[in-house]
Amino acid sequence: MALSGIQIFKMMPKKNCGECGVPTCLAFAMNLAAGKAELSLCPYVSDEAKEKLASASAPPIRTVQIGVDAAAVKVGGETVLFRHDKTFNNPTGLGCLISTSETDESVDKKLAAFKELRYERVGLTLKSELIAVKDEGASDRFAAIAKKASEAGAALVLISENLDSFKAALAEVGKNKPLLYAATEANLDSMSDLAKEFDCPLAIKAPKVGLLAALSAKLTAKGHKDLVLSVDNLSLAEQLRDQVMIRRLALEKLYRPLGFPTIVFPCAMSDNPIDETIVAGTFISKYAGIEILSELKGEVLFPLLLQRLNIFTDPQRPMTTEQGIYPINNPDDKSPVLITSNFSLTYFIVSGEVESSRVPAWLLVLNTDGLSVLTAWAAGKFVGDVIGPFVKKCGIEDKTGLKKLVIPGAAAIISGDLEEELPNWEIAIGPREGAHIPAYLRQNFI
Repeated sequence: MALSGIQIFKMMPKKNCGECGVPTCLAFAMNLAAGKAELSLCPYVSDEAKEKLASASAPPIRTVQIGVDAAAVKVGGETVLFRHDKTFNNPTGLGCLISTSETDESVDKKLAAFKELRYERVGLTLKSELIAVKDEGASDRFAAIAKKASEAGAALVLISENLDSFKAALAEVGKNKPLLYAATEANLDSMSDLAKEFDCPLAIKAPKVGLLAALSAKLTAKGHKDLVLSVDNLSLAEQLRDQVMIRRLALEKLYRPLGFPTIVFPCAMSDNPIDETIVAGTFISKYAGIEILSELKGEVLFPLLLQRLNIFTDPQRPMTTEQGIYPINNPDDKSPVLITSNFSLTYFIVSGEVESSRVPAWLLVLNTDGLSVLTAWAAGKFVGDVIGPFVKKCGIEDKTGLKKLVIPGAAAIISGDLEEELPNWEIAIGPREGAHIPAYLRQNFI
């Protein structure tokens, strides 16, 4: 049974040292109870307390890392069934499949797509993270492709039924901690030994959830902690049922044998790219930790990356941009000044439109706790007596002699208050919509 934060706190060292990343032992205990922290972060907890707290404080679904350094991908670590209850923590890892039966041209094309398909959105780089290499009877080629994929910066999933093929590939990329796919009822002991030898995460494959749980229990008894679950079922409806079942049992019943992330293969569930995309989108929502596509195409990957971004963005913590002064198009002391809120989407829309106008300008970003302009105005965070002191203190008066401040048209009501707060500035009311900013700037400042 899970322990409360107070029950955990009673077993804490009560040093309040902050080395765990939070200022007090009570705060750390609350994080442990909520599944937001791991006990290993506290360097002073006693062995006796570790023994008592290890299982109680662990997240219901373990966080598993595949790959190392910049290529590392973390999956799992989830604590809620529905995103609106709190948040989802580790985004679904997306990758594509490369088989040893493919031509060199096909392999190079897929690796090039992996490296090239990068998208900038709200200050983030959206991309795929994994390459799954499948052995179809050529161990030397299996190892060679795995090495090329690793050098391309991918976290790896190695798929084979041949132990010698695994060993050949791990001799090349074992230090990069690939996911080994997969341990089954037939090869459980040999795959267990291989994963221990190279200290790699291990996937378990079974046709039914019950058998999957039994195999998981055997491997955890052998000391394996980093496991990934795979139900060998190619029916969309049945796979969806099994994914939901695994998540519910892990979270609601705290059933530890199923408390691991899952992997799904949309590439094997459809021959049609559109249908494959629909399958992949389904399991980003419910509840795959890793998904492997047949190939990476922009028209398929980009919508999935956006869906993933939306689902795995914390609904209780808006994405924000740092408060400050942002020069756009090389402004000088005769350039106008625009102001907006620090809600990331607002900032990137406004800055993008200003940039596309090619008019040099200064953009002020005010900390509104991640609220959009209208919401911030309603909350009293984007009003004259807040903006005025910010303009005076931020240093923009040293950068421009024009002293013309353009406020969003949707917040025109604050112009009178701003004129009182900034008597030396001319307050101009800009357009209501970001799309109209380029025309407004070209018309008034060229």
